Amino acid sequence: MSVIAWIVEGTWPACVDAARVWAPEGAEIALLHVTGPEAPGVAHGAYAGLLGRASPERDPGTRLEHLADASAEHLLDAAAERLDRPCTRMKRTGRVEREVVDAAVDADLLILARDGDHSHLGPHSLGPASRFVVDHAPCPVLLVWPEPAPSVSTIPPPPTHPPHHR
Repeated sequence: MSVIAWIVEGTWPACVDAARVWAPEGAEIALLHVTGPEAPGVAHGAYAGLLGRASPERDPGTRLEHLADASAEHLLDAAAERLDRPCTRMKRTGRVEREVVDAAVDADLLILARDGDHSHLGPHSLGPASRFVVDHAPCPVLLVWPEPAPSVSTIPPPPTHPPHHR
């Protein structure tokens, strides 16, 4: 069995704990971190636009890429230590939601944590990237709360109008 745990700042411990509980002994577990291209891309563009053909070694986008890579390494190290089982580490860069879906193509299970509103049950408990992954994942998904789930009393009341039938 191949299990991928999507490691994201703030919610990764819940994903690692779920992998420890739900991945059977002997499962191949991969810890996946994806860095979006936004900040380095903006810095590269601003530097090139403002300073033209200035020396590339002074490009702040490169520094941001290195910082993002170091941060990913740190998160993956912490996740592997918490998992305390054999695992592989996957680092990707690109549109986060698409990289996660692509990484899960051959997986038997993808684990991710809710990253939106944690005070209510419902669709707003997922951010846009997580919603995309849940909707497009090519394998079963285990969706976990990063902290205890809110009460079922937080579910909005049903609509007051009758359902529309087609």
